[in-house]
Amino acid sequence: MLHRFTLPRVLVLMVLACLPASAVERGVMLREGVIYINPSTDSAKLSNIGVGHEVAILDRSPGWLNVMGTVQVSPDPENESDRDVTGWIKDKGVVTASTPDGDKILYGAAFDCERQASQWGGRRGAALDAMHLYASIPEYFPKSPLAAEAAYRAADIRWQIESADAASRPSAKAQDPELHYQIDEDYMRQVMKKFPHTKWADLAAYHLIQNKLCGDWENEAKCPEREAGYYLKYVQQYPQSPKVPEALYNAAWRYSALVQIYTSNNDAKKAGEAEARSLELAKKLIAQYPDDVDWSSRAQRLIYMVQNKIPTYGNVVE
Repeated sequence: MLHRFTLPRVLVLMVLACLPASAVERGVMLREGVIYINPSTDSAKLSNIGVGHEVAILDRSPGWLNVMGTVQVSPDPENESDRDVTGWIKDKGVVTASTPDGDKILYGAAFDCERQASQWGGRRGAALDAMHLYASIPEYFPKSPLAAEAAYRAADIRWQIESADAASRPSAKAQDPELHYQIDEDYMRQVMKKFPHTKWADLAAYHLIQNKLCGDWENEAKCPEREAGYYLKYVQQYPQSPKVPEALYNAAWRYSALVQIYTSNNDAKKAGEAEARSLELAKKLIAQYPDDVDWSSRAQRLIYMVQNKIPTYGNVVE
């Protein structure tokens, strides 16, 4: 699914590898461009090339660039009939490694595309444009202060697209996470490898928990027990992560769910232990992150429900 979206970049890189190093200059399309046969708007149009696509700059003429790039034959982003095109485009809106403030320009364009994608009825393909633009920043400007965040944002958009696809599959309801469609972790792991000990690496690591989560628990304790462990291990490994409050809450909620599961199995001892653990973690969240209103207030609600024997999992209507 998602691998189709990365096809244009892969094809361009393959061709670039075959060209003499001295002849290769690369650029990223900041806007959609028209590829012409000759450096003139009067010549025949070969195709359009989209935002965020990479081109190899083969030659220059005043006001024009002779480029090779991969274009979409169909406007459908899932269409696999992309093809390589060589021709001329206007020398406008192509950001290269030598473009002054090129990293900021690409980031601004990516952010704008991301906002378009998040709007109701947003522009089709805007999310993919943002993903490509963000991904180009650490490649073209590896020393930019925006590189780590841009790499994470590109990986995050990719993850969201695959996550939505995974959730729509029948296998998503399977209890065993190994039966689920596994979201590609490579891009998140690249962020962790290239930018270790940063906020963005910590955020990337949090995503990886998703592939380990069960579908339907089927009222069995093994899934929430294991999942609570994943979240607590994350808290231990990434104590400075902005995701720690969320991880603590997710662990606390799973222990609260275990109260109902153990109770239904007539295991009062484990139910009591789960209740105590849930309250401990929720109180820890509130004490350590009182200014994180979203998660501390949810933790307060969880404490109220657990203390008042209100079910947080299963049949919550009494």
